[in-house]
Amino acid sequence: MVRLVERAETLQPFSTFHMNGHWDHDGSRMIEAIRQAVGNPDLKVRPLPWRLLALASPFVPLFRELGEMRYLWETPVRMNNTRLVNALGAEPHTPLNEAVRTTLAGLGCLAESAQLRPA
Repeated sequence: MVRLVERAETLQPFSTFHMNGHWDHDGSRMIEAIRQAVGNPDLKVRPLPWRLLALASPFVPLFRELGEMRYLWETPVRMNNTRLVNALGAEPHTPLNEAVRTTLAGLGCLAESAQLRPA
């Protein structure tokens, strides 16, 4: 974003730029990045209980909202970063493991030893 702001005078007003980001077709890369960040390669993963969320949604607004966003778990969504690459020459990219570890540390989700360990 900073690199785009630095070029603001050369951009059209209200220009839109999409990032390609990290493509994880089945979620396994994100799961492995979380396992690595927390230092637990055997961390269990379970599917989201959509039916239970639907049953509780009349009483828990968050569950109702998650149900409305379920399509994002079922339909691949990819953004085209051509305009961003044309404007900057390349898409800035933080490695997935580093991004996940930094995010979890920033949220206070990692023990101190996991926060200090290099990728």
